Amino acid sequence: MSHDEERIATEVGAALRALGRFEVLRVGNNVLARTNRGRPQRVMLAGHLDTVPIADNVPSRREVVASAATGESIDVLHGCGTVDMKSGDAVFLHLAATMADPAYDLTLIFYECEEIASRFNGLGRIERELPEWLAADVAILGEPSGGLIEAGCQGTIRVRITAGGVRAHSARSWLGDNAVHKLGPVLTALQSYSARTVDIDGCEYREGLSAVRIEGVAGNVVPDEAFVDVNFRFAPDRSVDDAVAHVREVLAGPLADGALAFEVTDAAPGALPGLGAPAAAKLVAAAGGRFRAKYGWTDVSRFAALGILRSTSARRSELRAQARRARRDRADHRGGRRAARVPRRIACGSWQPRRSLTTSTCATAAPCGCRAWRRRNRRPPTSGSSRTRTTPTGCTATPGG
Repeated sequence: MSHDEERIATEVGAALRALGRFEVLRVGNNVLARTNRGRPQRVMLAGHLDTVPIADNVPSRREVVASAATGESIDVLHGCGTVDMKSGDAVFLHLAATMADPAYDLTLIFYECEEIASRFNGLGRIERELPEWLAADVAILGEPSGGLIEAGCQGTIRVRITAGGVRAHSARSWLGDNAVHKLGPVLTALQSYSARTVDIDGCEYREGLSAVRIEGVAGNVVPDEAFVDVNFRFAPDRSVDDAVAHVREVLAGPLADGALAFEVTDAAPGALPGLGAPAAAKLVAAAGGRFRAKYGWTDVSRFAALGILRSTSARRSELRAQARRARRDRADHRGGRRAARVPRRIACGSWQPRRSLTTSTCATAAPCGCRAWRRRNRRPPTSGSSRTRTTPTGCTATPGG
């Protein structure tokens, strides 16, 4: 389960290291592996290691059933995470073990905490700390897809519409003003809404705008406040801002008098399928040309935001630069902590950590000869001992400087 990936991460890392042909790195409970054979293109295989909580499906079991499609007997595995997405991870590990000479360089990303809040998602940590590991020409996420390529994904936003009223006991309802009733026009607008279907790269995305939750106060209270949560699943040709604007447009009537509050409580962009990219086109051809749109939101959106399938060589340069910045920032952070414990008063009278002296700005108008001033004005240190400093006219050195 999420936050409990220690053992499986250890097993996955050991299995990949034992193959002897991957560079393997572990960060937290994220396991990263890649080949460096100098191939012209790179394929990324990514899967999360966590599952949703156990629900009477442990231990796993296998049984033989008749296929609904063909009637043939097939093996079926039941258990926590067997579909989402231990089966995908197992396929990726099998490929890593059996493909001795792949046509592409491979990157494998096995990451933690996908099933919970996005701030815990291991891909976010990898992007922040090791962005160069996420450079690829095409990324394949092992989410369940019924054996088909599911390209891209739809975006999602949640909006909360809130109404106010006057609270009363439901036995004396005439004394109150029912906030739930004021949400009626919102529900009417949603009921009459006609969702859009859009074709992108041969994938048909079907949008949906739905009320998913409504809440007042209690079962015997005329509520003084009530809200309805509205979820919009939108095709990836819309941005999040476009999606919010569309929901506002649909609900323009109920919102017109300003009596209802409109708040975006969650938002995640979609991902274009990118099937026109050469690497993706080869994947589709290898799969017999069978593909369809992904309706749910997945971490494919994160890969799309990284520019995978679009301007990949430029993105690699950007990722390398981002990695250098991340390493420098971590070094500065560590150095700053050490320096903070050793303050030094410079000649211009300000207290600063030793490390920051090379980049600080001298506070005095006249030259003071402090290290910061010399750096800024490109003056060499004064001659003689490295510990000796001559103070220019108009500046008094502070003892302890």
